[in-house]
Amino acid sequence: MKMIVAVIQDQDSNRLSKALVEADVRATKLASTGGFLKAGNTTFLIGIEDERIDEVLKLIKDNCQSRKKMMTPLSSMGNADSYVHYPVEVQVGGATVFILPVDRFEHF
Repeated sequence: MKMIVAVIQDQDSNRLSKALVEADVRATKLASTGGFLKAGNTTFLIGIEDERIDEVLKLIKDNCQSRKKMMTPLSSMGNADSYVHYPVEVQVGGATVFILPVDRFEHF
C-alpha cells in the first residue's frame, strides 16, 4: 500500500475529485496555499493499493494539466515606496505528486 500526496491547483480540484469518485478511489482533500504565486491549491491524500498506483497517477495527469497564465506580481524597484507592475507569463496547474510507502493501514 502507498500514500499518494498530490498538490494541485484549485481550478483542477473538482474535476479530479469527480474522477477519483467515479474510479472508486477514496481521498481526503486539504486546502493549501502555493508559495510563489500565493494561489490556492488543493492537496489530495490518497491511500491506494500498489497495483492501482498507475491508474491513480493517470487520473491525476488527465485531470490536472498545466497551462500558461499572465500574472502581474509586485516588484520593488529599490525602496518600499516604489513598485512596478508588469505582466509575466507563468506556468500554473499540473500536479506535484509524492508517493510514500505505508507500513500499516487501518480503516474503522
